[in-house]
Amino acid sequence: MPNEEPRRWEQQLREAAARAEEEVRHVVTYINDEVVPDIRRNGSEALRAAAGELQKLAQRMDDRRAAAAAQAPPATDKDAPKP
Repeated sequence: MPNEEPRRWEQQLREAAARAEEEVRHVVTYINDEVVPDIRRNGSEALRAAAGELQKLAQRMDDRRAAAAAQAPPATDKDAPKP
């Protein structure tokens, strides 16, 4: 029965594909039900934390610029541009 072997292999392949599709459905359901709502809840908190850190960084940059300007030697007449 040479025709039985290809049919058996095809049937096994179909069954494996059906199981894989079912697992993919489970994963999609889990992501939609568990992961996405959690990201939505915590996403705004993460953005607020990032904004706070960016605010601190901007303040440090301003402080360094002010400190560098305070340490710079005063301009003299020879440093001034000529008209």
